[in-house]
Amino acid sequence: MRFTSLTSSDGVDERLFTLGEIPGVLWTPRDAAGPRPLILMGHGGGQHKKAPGVEARARRFAAEGGFAVAAIDAPHHGERPKTEEFFQVMAGLRAGMAAGEDAGGHLATMHAFLARQAVPEWRAVLTALRELDAVGDGPAGYWGMSMGCGLGVPLVAAEPRIGAAVLGLLGAHGLTESAAEVAVPVLFLLQWDDDRVPRDHGLALFDALASPGRTLHANPGGHEEIPEPETGSALRFFARHLAG
Repeated sequence: MRFTSLTSSDGVDERLFTLGEIPGVLWTPRDAAGPRPLILMGHGGGQHKKAPGVEARARRFAAEGGFAVAAIDAPHHGERPKTEEFFQVMAGLRAGMAAGEDAGGHLATMHAFLARQAVPEWRAVLTALRELDAVGDGPAGYWGMSMGCGLGVPLVAAEPRIGAAVLGLLGAHGLTESAAEVAVPVLFLLQWDDDRVPRDHGLALFDALASPGRTLHANPGGHEEIPEPETGSALRFFARHLAG
């Protein structure tokens, strides 16, 4: 892992890093020393590691909760190169949506394609970050909505070091088997009037999660209208399950 820049503002240090070909960013409380829980934060489709919503949420988690928070550019997003195979998968998604088909199956194909690369990358980043003094080998959590959920469910299922997750804004297409292996506490967010993910699809994914400690928060509004108080709910959720 190689750090390429350090900036500080509002009580939070922000470090850009690369791990091999993976570009990422780490937020910690300013001058943080000693171990602390680490939150891995996945971004949505078409976004990147420093998308405004990701950065704002990460900074709040660091400043108010004392967490370390990391985000990386998902494969074929942000600073990552795009391959011909990615463009082919994307073309299938767009053609299906233009034809009025259920987008769930096409999204599942896209997310499965990305997850094959993203899951081992996240696990490698987690290993590298836990070597840092300001992170240490304590508990880790994951936050991801929409595509961040599509990549997060298989990650949480595969990674025993992740002890809690905030997921949502996605249906069960292609995720049922992985969801059945998620046994950690989960806070699941659902937008009641989601214009991209039918309500029953989101509820099906929530039902598929094996976690006995799962909680559903449903709010009115569309796919991109998660109310701000849910950031505070997620902060308190991680504090309960990761920080004691």
